[in-house]
Amino acid sequence: MLNRATTPLLIALGLLIQATTLASTAARPYTLEHTEVRSVPSRILPRDYEIFVSLPESYNKTQKRYPVLFMTDANYAFPLVRSINRRVNDYGRNLDEVILVGLSYARGDSPITSRNRDYTPTDIVLKKTRRPGQGDGPYGQAEPYGRFISEEVLPFVAQHYRADMSKKIYVGHSYGSLLGLHLLFRKPDTFDYYVLGSPSLWYDRYHMLDVERQYAASNKNLSARVLMVAGAFEAVQPGSDNPRYAKETDMVKDMQHFEQQLKGRGYPGLSIRSEVIKDEDHLTVFPALITRGLLWALPKR
Repeated sequence: MLNRATTPLLIALGLLIQATTLASTAARPYTLEHTEVRSVPSRILPRDYEIFVSLPESYNKTQKRYPVLFMTDANYAFPLVRSINRRVNDYGRNLDEVILVGLSYARGDSPITSRNRDYTPTDIVLKKTRRPGQGDGPYGQAEPYGRFISEEVLPFVAQHYRADMSKKIYVGHSYGSLLGLHLLFRKPDTFDYYVLGSPSLWYDRYHMLDVERQYAASNKNLSARVLMVAGAFEAVQPGSDNPRYAKETDMVKDMQHFEQQLKGRGYPGLSIRSEVIKDEDHLTVFPALITRGLLWALPKR
């Protein structure tokens, strides 16, 4: 039989059990293992950015150095590239292990504002494509943002991680590829491999083709490995009733023309090829691009 002395104790015990049960079933954030976020304020721009870092599973079990893959649009690309890398690698059978570094958007900026400004080489006025609550300009700060990458991000990674900076891989898509091409011609040795998806060569009346011509006029070599990829639906197909085909800009034709322009220079240090992926469009091609880029740049040695 319970007495008045034991009843409050049992009530308290019941409340404790209930609280413990609720705590154990409460929702909590999903955390990606072996990842971390680092703040990299920029003196050059000046703006504040973060990098997202994923370390190889063997990182804390060895003292070796690892190649580094840098990707733009990290808020979207980082978890996707990390997952594809782990899957394609198949427990170390297919790929060399790599440190993944995602380049985030500027703090306080929307993704559209940040990438439009930081990834484009010239300041122009485009058709208004803004979404509710998001601006679409300014444009044209790829030069200082590229310096931020080469002079601040790369030294930060080299200082804080066991990174093999002799094998740096760049991955970008759309405007991210435009930034990659800007780096390729302004400072080619920023990266060793360039994986460029759906490059926005149309930007500012094909400004990047003029940049390449200017580079060729004063340089006899371009030391880099370049893989360009686009989806088959990024071509224009007049008469087709398939809504996935591009309506105005034929990015497949642009990419192939640009490839031929570069091959025609005869740069002895340049390795370049392009690939068109069937059944992919501008919005769906990125995962396939990553799979091919990883197998191309990081085959198991």
